[in-house]
Amino acid sequence: MNLPLGREIAVDSLVELSEPIQIVDLFAGPGGLGEGFSSSGGGNRFEIVVSAEMDPNARQTLKLRAFFRLLKQKNPSRLCDYYDFCNGLRDTPYSDESKHQWDEADEEAKCITLGSAEGNSVLDEALNKRLKDRPWVLIGGPPCQAYSIVGRSRNKGKADYSAENDHRHFLYKEYLRIIKERKPTVFVMENVKGILSSKVGGESIFSQILEDLTDPNKALGDTSPGVKYRICSLVSEQSFGPGDDVSKIDPRGFIIRAENHGIPQARHRVILLGIALDEQGNIPAHGSLLEIAKRVSTRQVIGNLPELRSRLTKQADDREVWYREVANHLDELRSEVDVKVEPKLASAMNRARDSLFSTSLQVGGLRVPRQKDDGGTENDGLDRWYRDENLKYWLNHDARGHMPSDLRRYMFASVYARAYHVSPKGHQQFGLSGLAPAHKNWETGKFSDRFRVQLEGLPATTVTSHISKDGHYFIHYDPKQCRSLTVREAARLQTFPDNYFFQGNRTHQFHQVGNAVPPLLAYKIASVVYDVVCKKNQENKGADICSTESSQRDLLERA
Repeated sequence: MNLPLGREIAVDSLVELSEPIQIVDLFAGPGGLGEGFSSSGGGNRFEIVVSAEMDPNARQTLKLRAFFRLLKQKNPSRLCDYYDFCNGLRDTPYSDESKHQWDEADEEAKCITLGSAEGNSVLDEALNKRLKDRPWVLIGGPPCQAYSIVGRSRNKGKADYSAENDHRHFLYKEYLRIIKERKPTVFVMENVKGILSSKVGGESIFSQILEDLTDPNKALGDTSPGVKYRICSLVSEQSFGPGDDVSKIDPRGFIIRAENHGIPQARHRVILLGIALDEQGNIPAHGSLLEIAKRVSTRQVIGNLPELRSRLTKQADDREVWYREVANHLDELRSEVDVKVEPKLASAMNRARDSLFSTSLQVGGLRVPRQKDDGGTENDGLDRWYRDENLKYWLNHDARGHMPSDLRRYMFASVYARAYHVSPKGHQQFGLSGLAPAHKNWETGKFSDRFRVQLEGLPATTVTSHISKDGHYFIHYDPKQCRSLTVREAARLQTFPDNYFFQGNRTHQFHQVGNAVPPLLAYKIASVVYDVVCKKNQENKGADICSTESSQRDLLERA
């Protein structure tokens, strides 16, 4: 059997909890982290009680997903309402018979600006109402713009910018406040790798965050004793606790490389696992780390989606005009390639020309008709994760429009990648006529990766929120489609299930996908967290409180 999703937990030595572990998801985005946790154990191990997101479009996605999850749990006979909405048969996701779950989803998924007095008040009210006195886990990642290398580069260009006055550096303290006041059993905090080198006032912000997370009371100026935490890595033996010397820590030990764990994307993120200490200052000897898994390629997860052509911009879109435009660009490029000097490139161009008119391609849309065998990954576990036979359409599979000059670059780049199995870089490899963009720094090397093909045989590069601006970094590997990725393709690289319906316009959808944590990675993290909470609960109570049968049954089902 294929087991690409990884183990749930070691069921021979661990018993399941009698009630689901509560989840509070801050800075939730469209819900990638929450999706992974809520899927664990067949949806029975974790229960999202509150999720908070400031962007109204992401919150709409979050609410719709909460509704779907609540229907599965509490009103499965009305799942048809959700699917009828996805399949375009109704204008609203709910009916009179499912309105209660829709209202409950509204209570769970909050549109909140954390850090504002009003937002904090709404969050506190929701937590007072919905968070019960039993084990719970805090998840989420404060916004990364202030920490990312790209964001810091932009900030340097602002004459009046001061890191010390940038409130985004300190949004993690909103997360910290909840830890201090509500004392979660475990927390999971995610952020970009750039946080490791980010500094405020000449001091490492990551070192400060580590120290603050171990002792939230002290960090927030409260002299009373509070719960302390040990911050653990999910991929190494690295950990940091109260009183430890932060200079002895190798921050790189907290980096998760998603492609090493079965995610079809080379996404490198810092993810911290905080575990509450007992009275003796210890944490459960759980010994759980994320397992290494076989790598998954870009082609494997998007290769069997419906093929699309790009749209045209700067003129009326027309299928025949598009084909003629793309064919002319390819013919002009072929005429400049010396067969003797670059035989592989010339051959790839000829193959691309032959395939260009082999299929009449559509441009896609919010809903694209689905065929029975669409979307297969040749891996049973991944197919179970992604696919949903109740869907009659591919959702959010809409091709962008591109200028004729970009069509020329995309065609060249995808053909080059087919020929040499690498994406072309810089002005030398983009040396044929009409490929150089009107960019004053094009030949300096600073933008050598300005146009990047997602190679079909490898995991994709990191899907970021920049995909909402243009598709230059996310060119499809298939020359005959000559386009950038769709929202659904990006969502598949992020491991969102196909029945995850992103709301807002296409730009909003891209932004949500790019900012999310891959749900399948979160699902694997959830297994580690469940291990920790169960063992901590067993140690606290000194007795078995659950049955191993459900855990074993779930593991067999996932297999």
